[in-house]
Amino acid sequence: MKNYIYIVLTAILFNSCSDFLDREPNDTLFPGIFWETENDAKLTLTACYRDFEGEGILYNDCASDNAYNFHRHEGYQALGDGSIVAGETNAVSFFSYTTIRKCNEFLENIDKVHFKDDANLTAQQKKNAMIAEVRFIRAYRYFIMTQFYGDVPLVTKTFKTPDEAKVSRDSREKVEQFIITELQDISKNKYLLEHQDQSNKGRITLSAAHALLSRIHLYRKEYAEAIAEANLVKGHSLFPSYEGLFLLANNNNSEAILEYQYVKDEYQLDFTPYLPNSAGGWSSVVPLQSLVDNYETIDGLTIDEAKANGTYDESNPFVNRDPRLRATIIYPGQIWDGQIYSSVVVGDLDHFQSANNATSSGYNFKKYFSNLEQYGGNYWNTGKYLMIIRYAEVLLNLAEAKIEKGDIDDEMYASLNAVRKRAGLPEVNKSKYNNQAKLRELVRRERRSEFAFEGLRRFDIIRWNIAKDVMNGNAYGCRQIKPNAEWLKGQLPNGDYNVNLTEAPIIVEKRTFHDRNMLLPIPQDAIDKNKNLLPNNPGY
Repeated sequence: MKNYIYIVLTAILFNSCSDFLDREPNDTLFPGIFWETENDAKLTLTACYRDFEGEGILYNDCASDNAYNFHRHEGYQALGDGSIVAGETNAVSFFSYTTIRKCNEFLENIDKVHFKDDANLTAQQKKNAMIAEVRFIRAYRYFIMTQFYGDVPLVTKTFKTPDEAKVSRDSREKVEQFIITELQDISKNKYLLEHQDQSNKGRITLSAAHALLSRIHLYRKEYAEAIAEANLVKGHSLFPSYEGLFLLANNNNSEAILEYQYVKDEYQLDFTPYLPNSAGGWSSVVPLQSLVDNYETIDGLTIDEAKANGTYDESNPFVNRDPRLRATIIYPGQIWDGQIYSSVVVGDLDHFQSANNATSSGYNFKKYFSNLEQYGGNYWNTGKYLMIIRYAEVLLNLAEAKIEKGDIDDEMYASLNAVRKRAGLPEVNKSKYNNQAKLRELVRRERRSEFAFEGLRRFDIIRWNIAKDVMNGNAYGCRQIKPNAEWLKGQLPNGDYNVNLTEAPIIVEKRTFHDRNMLLPIPQDAIDKNKNLLPNNPGY
C-alpha cells in the first residue's frame, strides 16, 4: 500500500478483469494460481484503491454554483449548464462498476490467502483490516453513485456471464442502508486500523468509517446519528494553517482523515488543467463570482451587511476578506507565481478574451498550488494528495446536525468557532446567530467557503433543495475595468494591490436547472448494454 508501490503491476493485472456492468469480458483472472500469498492480497487491495476516487474531486464544483468548466469535452459543462441528457457524449459519467467489481472479486477470494503473524498484527487482524478497507471502498463508490443517480443496481458478487450481469436498479434507500450497514459493521468491530503511520500511509482507518457515516447520516437528515458518528472520530485535529493544509509538504497531516494519494513519477497528479494560462495552464475549472461573494469580510460580516454599513467597496472587493478567499482563489491584483494576476487587462495572457486556455471568469483556483515552487516547476508530475474527508468536515457536520436538530448548545458553537478561528475569522456572534434560521445560513456559508474546490458543493445544494435557486440564470465572473484604465491602486502589506474594477462583470454562461437535474441520467451506453436499467431517471 505505501505510496502505491504496486500500482503498475496491479493495473496490468486488472486490465484483464471483466467488468460486466461496464463492458464485455476480454479475459479473466485464474484464482487457482493467483490467490495464494499475502502479497497477492496486497496487490489486489491496491487495485481496489486505484481510481476509487481521484481528480474528479477538483472538477465536481463545476456541477454547482461554485465553478465553471470551459472545455466541454472534459464532461462537466453539461452538468453545470443543465443540458445533460442520457446520450450526452460530452458529459462525465459516475455510473461505473469497475472499482465495485474489483472489490467483489477481492472479497470472494480473500479466504484463499494464507496470512502470517508479524511483529505488529496477527494474521487475522491483517486479513480483517484488508477486508474492511475493501468494504469501505465499495460502500464509498455506492455513496457517490446514489448521490448522482439515486437508484442503482446493488451488486455484491461477480458475474460469470454478461447476461447474468443484466440486473435492475435497486432503490436508493436499499443501497444507502447497505452502505450504512457495511460501515457500521467494520467500525463497530474495529476491523480497520485506528491510525495511519509511516508504514501504512493512505490506508482507510476507523476514523474514515465514522466520518463517512457522519456525512451520510447528515445527508439523510438523521441528525442524532450524524452527531454520534462525528463524536467517534478520534486522533485528528485542525491543521494550524488553512493555506498550509493543502501544500505538498503537508501531505498526510493531522486534519486529513482520507486522502487520495498520488506519487510523483509513478502515479502522478497533473495540475495543468487548473492553472492560469500565464502559467501554462488550461483554466479548465474556474471559480464563479457567487463563490467569491460567499466569503465574509475579515470582521465576520456578509458582503450585503458590509455594503449596508459602508465598509465594502465592490470596485475593490478583495481587501479585508476572509483569508480563505486568498488561499483558495487567484483574483485580479493578487501576487501569484511572482507576478500580478491581471485577468481584467485586455491583452493579458489571463484575460478571458485572450485564449481558450485563459480563465472564462477572471478567476483561477489556487488551493493545492498556492505556490508552484513546491513542485519544482514540474506541476504536471506531482505527488500531491487530494483531500476526500478532513476533520473540518466532521466539525461542520456536527454543527449542522445540531442546528437542524435544534440543539443550539456550546458544542455546536465550539465546532463552528474552531473552523472560523483557524481561518482567521472572529468567533460566532451569539447575539446575531442565536436561532436555527440564522445559524443555518451561517453553517451553509461556512461549508461553502471551507470546502470550495473539494467537490462537496453540489451534494450540499441538492440536499438543501436550493439548487433551483442558485443554478438558474447567468453565471457571472469578475467585474472588469474600463479600457486602458489605471486599475491598480497601491500595494497592500501582503504584496497584493488595491484594484479599481468599475465595469460590469463577465457573463460566463446561461444556466438552467430543472427538477430532472436533481439526478443525472443513467448513461445511454450503459442502457444499451443492459435494458434492465430502464426506466431512466424522471425527465430523461
